[in-house]
Amino acid sequence: MSRLRSSRGQSNPYSIYTKLRAMGDVVPAPWGGYLLLSHELCDHVLRSRKWATFDAEWRARQGGGTRWDAPASIMLSQSLQGLNPPVHTMQRRTLGNVFDNATLGALRGPVTRIAETLLDRLAEQLRTAKEADFATTVGEEMPAATISHWLRLPESDHDLLKALTHGQGLAQELLPSKSQLAQANEAAEGLRTYFTPLISERRRTPGDDVLSRWIRVWDEIEPDRAVADEILFHLVMFIVIASLETTSTLLSNMVWVLDQHPAVLSWLRSHPEQVPRAVEEVLRYDPPIHLTTRVATEDTVLGGFHISRDEVVHVMLAAANHDPAHHPSPETFDIQRTESHLAFGGGIHYCIGAALARLEATVLLTSLIRRFPTLRVSVPPVWEPRVAFRRLTALYVTER
Repeated sequence: MSRLRSSRGQSNPYSIYTKLRAMGDVVPAPWGGYLLLSHELCDHVLRSRKWATFDAEWRARQGGGTRWDAPASIMLSQSLQGLNPPVHTMQRRTLGNVFDNATLGALRGPVTRIAETLLDRLAEQLRTAKEADFATTVGEEMPAATISHWLRLPESDHDLLKALTHGQGLAQELLPSKSQLAQANEAAEGLRTYFTPLISERRRTPGDDVLSRWIRVWDEIEPDRAVADEILFHLVMFIVIASLETTSTLLSNMVWVLDQHPAVLSWLRSHPEQVPRAVEEVLRYDPPIHLTTRVATEDTVLGGFHISRDEVVHVMLAAANHDPAHHPSPETFDIQRTESHLAFGGGIHYCIGAALARLEATVLLTSLIRRFPTLRVSVPPVWEPRVAFRRLTALYVTER
């Protein structure tokens, strides 16, 4: 596990997952809790109501002076990912199907224009410098531009939002260090400083944007506007950080994975209609989130282990996506697969932005293979030493 937490380990975590799986489907962790390695058990825990997320009540029971009472951690416990029924059910219902077919249809044009603009920048960098960092030029910028368009946020705020999102993501690591928690706490304060006046401004001058619509919905539900605005803050904050952090990794990782499979990439150029399936296999092969965690709501038995109420299990999503019992020949990149994967989680906490992430990836890859037929990765990517949320910090490409 210490190797997994290094940059080198992140460059190939799957060899480590294979060694873990050899120890069993359920592996006791030395710091407490259990690692779940099989697709069957991971899928079961994500869908079962016997398993909950880290809500405020659970965190309070852990006592003070732990990572769970850090400001960034508390903020997450009040967002959708940190809520359990019935509160989670009610808040999710107020959002409706956020990215339904109508919304995605309306976004396809803007997302396409964003992709083309960013690829223009990439082309210019390749023309002048012969090499460009795809991760910073396209991978990180496209989700920021997309969510900003949807929420009507200024382009000048993209760099700030990306920095705050990456900082807050450290609070969701498996075993964050003190310095990582400090960065996360600073980012949490920055997110509140950014979104609080934004909500106030939209309340003063509401429009037809999505945030203004949420404000109107919550004004009908919650008579106390201070309470409503606090809920709105956590909703919009969560959607922004979820959209930026994971999709940016998906977009850059998509380029890296396909570069490592040139025969598949060549076939895809001749069959662009298969791009959605390629995106799905990238999500299966190396998802943006490698693990998430759940808490037992009652004493139970899982994979032969007795697990007490309030004990945690680490759902190893990426390992489950390479479980040979569910995915034949899991190390083979095969865009014709039909088996389900857990890249977006499962159950009531299934990723709220999954459809938008798929749209962005599909639009970008379709344009990329059309416009850059000789694009290649020039040096191996640089990975941040994380375990839960993968982050590719540099991916240099060139045209050959």
